[in-house]
Amino acid sequence: MEKGRLKKLIIPLILEQLLAVSVGVIDTFMVSKVGEEAVAGVSLVDNINVLIIQVMAAFAAGGIVVISQYLGTDNKKMAQKSAAQLEMIIAGFTVFIMATLLIFGKFILRALFPDIEPEVMANSRIYLSISALSFVFWGFYTSGSAILRCNEDTKTSMKISILMNVMNAVLNALFVFVVKWGVLGVAVATLISRAVAGVSMKVIISSGRNKLRADSIRLYKLTGDIVRKILSMAIPSGIENGMFHVGKIIVAGMISGLGTSVIAANSISYQIIEFPNIPGNTIGLALMVIVGQEIGAGRKDNAYSYSKRLIKYAYFGDWGAKALLFLLAPIIVGFFPLSSAGTAAAILVLRCFSIASIAIWPLSFTMPQALKGAGDIRYSMIVGVLSMWFGRVLASYIMVKVFNLGILGVWTGMFIDWYIRGISFYIRFRSKQWLDKKVV
Repeated sequence: MEKGRLKKLIIPLILEQLLAVSVGVIDTFMVSKVGEEAVAGVSLVDNINVLIIQVMAAFAAGGIVVISQYLGTDNKKMAQKSAAQLEMIIAGFTVFIMATLLIFGKFILRALFPDIEPEVMANSRIYLSISALSFVFWGFYTSGSAILRCNEDTKTSMKISILMNVMNAVLNALFVFVVKWGVLGVAVATLISRAVAGVSMKVIISSGRNKLRADSIRLYKLTGDIVRKILSMAIPSGIENGMFHVGKIIVAGMISGLGTSVIAANSISYQIIEFPNIPGNTIGLALMVIVGQEIGAGRKDNAYSYSKRLIKYAYFGDWGAKALLFLLAPIIVGFFPLSSAGTAAAILVLRCFSIASIAIWPLSFTMPQALKGAGDIRYSMIVGVLSMWFGRVLASYIMVKVFNLGILGVWTGMFIDWYIRGISFYIRFRSKQWLDKKVV
């Protein structure tokens, strides 16, 4: 792949990922000014929100693989049809989720987090209700961004992401510091910024700027063959992502019994680590598109060589980012008004994270995107589910309940999960069996 084409694809993706991560950090920073109970309430709901977003991302990933492979075979009409039906699938999912959370949200929170303090629960209910309304708009953005990525147009979604983040930051400051709405202000700011981003993306996707624009309303009619292809990729990926975040919610339940300071420290640490993960995540997104097109065109050797090169780049970026995090952890955590115990806990887990991830993180999370781009989705699902249950959940339980390691025990379980994933994906990648997979 030409360096110019690679830069054109990856650089806007890096900026988009940076901005996407910033939304959560801005929310957490703003709400931290309200108090640790507010941070705890928002962080617990974010575990549910991230699960939903990851399921949407799984649908988008299935669409990307199918669309990219059709483009690789020069079948533009089927690529257009697949893009339109991806929009319909995600739209239907988001409407269902919105209705479920609005009707049953209180019961879901009580079932998942029975031990939290009343004030934390009150904040959680407010944040969940407003978040539910935003998912339809986030669905527009997710499907549109996936379609543009298949066009190798990452600049447009980056610009929309800039708009969304700027609006989110300004509205957060207004609603939290001026209007004094607290958690409600953070939630409403997120809703408005996502609504603007989602509507903007839908307008662009429907315009002539989108090469995969549906030129007939008939393309939106769901057809069994395309839906099966998308779901054959999306369902295993959704199970993997879903089980991964179900595991996080279970672990969050363990943390919820350790006190409000620990919940707040854990939430802030999770937000912070998204930044050094950006290089690996970004290259993974690019890998899915590139491998999909190369496999669709029958160029297996190119798919393998591009993957090796990009994973090497992911390592270089990952090492630099994790070194900075290790050095700057006390300064970064210091921006958040945590208690002394919460601050010490956050610094400890961030530094342990920096050390534990440098050898394995790109193998665990960047490399499997190459496999998925080829259509080797079931292997990724099996590895992801088993490593999550036996690594993250079981190991975290043992570390917390048996060895009483508290928050560090939870993160140690996460590190074990990574090493199981990374070793398993490396073995599969080197075998080259994944290159024989094809969706279309």
